[in-house]
Amino acid sequence: MRCLLCESFSLFHICEKCRRNLLSPSFFERELEGGLKVYSFYRYGEIESLLETKHTFMGYFIYKALAKASFLKFARDFQADIPIYAIGIDDYPQFGYSHTALLAKALKGKNIYPIFNSLIALNRVKYRGKSLEFRVKNPRNFRYSFKKNINAILVDDVVTTGLTLKEAEKTLKKEGVKVLFALTLADAREK
Repeated sequence: MRCLLCESFSLFHICEKCRRNLLSPSFFERELEGGLKVYSFYRYGEIESLLETKHTFMGYFIYKALAKASFLKFARDFQADIPIYAIGIDDYPQFGYSHTALLAKALKGKNIYPIFNSLIALNRVKYRGKSLEFRVKNPRNFRYSFKKNINAILVDDVVTTGLTLKEAEKTLKKEGVKVLFALTLADAREK
């Protein structure tokens, strides 16, 4: 088969050279209003074309490679003495998989436990390309259905305005969940 990025022959969807050169993560920190820290692994512009595959068949393989290059490495280095649950934002499957579930699954490690289908948006509105005003007027209305009084890491693919992460954190706080921080693949402010 051919590498999805450079089209050279490869045994994998993304060849070793592209994984090494194009998928090497950096680490960016951002604090949202209200104090939630968000850590991202890539500049949005670096992986924008890869993120656009999200709702396609190939998106599964792209997101899996991105998760392995960033979230899995993070989980290996992260030290936790207490149980922490990785909660994907609205990990509702579309096109046969959930991109946030793939990312959360990659965090599985010592004392990090991914949970699935626990934070679901009741409002299926799409935010991509929409204004801040539209986002504010159309909240996700999350429903949480897992243990109370736990520690959690929120997981999403992109942070843009931060409204989705803040709304998810607010929903979880009401259920006694302490959100330690959020992890995303990319920060849209980092071009």
